[in-house]
Amino acid sequence: MKNFLSLLKREFRLFFQNKVLMVLFLGAPIMYGVLIGGVYKKGKVTNLPIIVVDEDRSPLSKQLIDMFNESEVIYVADVLNDAFKAKERALETESTVVVQIPRNFSSNINYSRNTELTLFVNASNTLTSNYAMMAVNVAAGTMKAGIQIKAQQKKGVPEFVATQQYEPFKTTIIKQNIRSGNYLYFMLPGVLFTVLQQVMMLGLALSFASEFEKGTFGELVGRCKNVFGLILVKILPYILMSIFIFLLYYGFSVYYRMPLHLEGFAFYGYTLLFLLAVAFIGILVSIAIPSQLKATEILMVIATPSFILSGFTWPLSQMPDWIVAIANGIPLTHYLQIFRTMVIEQGSAVNVSSSVWGLAIIAGITLLLSVILLQLKIKKVTTKVSEDI
Repeated sequence: MKNFLSLLKREFRLFFQNKVLMVLFLGAPIMYGVLIGGVYKKGKVTNLPIIVVDEDRSPLSKQLIDMFNESEVIYVADVLNDAFKAKERALETESTVVVQIPRNFSSNINYSRNTELTLFVNASNTLTSNYAMMAVNVAAGTMKAGIQIKAQQKKGVPEFVATQQYEPFKTTIIKQNIRSGNYLYFMLPGVLFTVLQQVMMLGLALSFASEFEKGTFGELVGRCKNVFGLILVKILPYILMSIFIFLLYYGFSVYYRMPLHLEGFAFYGYTLLFLLAVAFIGILVSIAIPSQLKATEILMVIATPSFILSGFTWPLSQMPDWIVAIANGIPLTHYLQIFRTMVIEQGSAVNVSSSVWGLAIIAGITLLLSVILLQLKIKKVTTKVSEDI
């Protein structure tokens, strides 16, 4: 028993001597609890933008717009006179629903003629589109009910009878981008790109760390002292292998009958920028932490919550500012926005400029820090070699 307690004491001592393990074991649960709690703290989605195309421009249509703005869930980001630029404006404002109020909307209601609202729903994000769509339906249905109750009362129908005879306002809902509503279409790309980011980071975490641990970094420097050359040698295999992963992902889209349409070559350039940003983060940690185990542990902590923080499922607009700041430091956040806008929503490069800049800043900063740290490591090795001589 005494020997067992001695061994147990030894394990505790080893645990507390390993600072990285101690921080991960005790700190990760706290960090994830705070992050996940902060992301979903609101518990519901509010203040979602919508676009209204008001072709009627009547007091009744303005009343309907006011009812939209009174909702807790939605607000009217813009009112257009026609539908000519509705899609472009919806992409600019990240609106999930475009409500089209037809001409003669008011007069058709007054003369009991058939009329309807058309809702164009961007279903690329199932969560936000459903919330916004339901809020529009509630507001429109409430107005329609009020109009019909008043019409019945003018005919002498008692109020309690009129309230039982109204019908909700009928609408035509046209789902766009993910017309089938297939949840796999929504989830699969986000999960697959999360996995790609994670395996790239973990693979590159071993690139320089393994050289330091095995004592082969001096040999590597002896063959190439150029900092950019060394970084290129380390990341190029992963970039090339990522091409095969993207081909695999395309094969999944064909197999699961999820057509992906791309126009132009801008998306391919942004994909390369994403891979570079991820690679430079992995390289930076690998240079800064000269231990394979510790480097992978740190990158696991960074990569694990990235899908939740990316805004792909739960919108960034519903998260606290400090969590948004963390999310903007993760390449996946920007790339998923680019993918959704350009591939699923068929938007243009103009609509993703902020996300492209986000990737460029991450790549630029991590590359600069990697170059500085690697140069210091090279200088240290070359100095040691010259002293030995």
